[in-house]
Amino acid sequence: MLALYLNAFRFLKAIIRSWSSPKFRGALVLAIVLLLSGTVFYKSIEDWSWIDSLYFCVTTVTTVGAGDLSPKTDIGKLFTVLYIFVGVGIFVALLAQFAKALLSDYDDKAADAK
Repeated sequence: MLALYLNAFRFLKAIIRSWSSPKFRGALVLAIVLLLSGTVFYKSIEDWSWIDSLYFCVTTVTTVGAGDLSPKTDIGKLFTVLYIFVGVGIFVALLAQFAKALLSDYDDKAADAK
């Protein structure tokens, strides 16, 4: 359980450290807009609940793809194809910023040790 708390702390530190970067803020805003727009789309077109719509969006862009939900309409399927291509790119950019912040934290600790 301690490892979970330590990793959560490192994650929060990476967010705080990354906040000064315009690339990070841009990627974060794009990720939020992507999730919101996808959620609204699936709620209105596929007639899913808000939670199911958000769940599908998150599992899709993180490439988990649980398979318990799938679009039934043609427009929903076409939107999902575009959503995957755009969403994966946005989340890779966001995670790259997190990784950069985490690695710079380790570089700072290594420099302090010398």
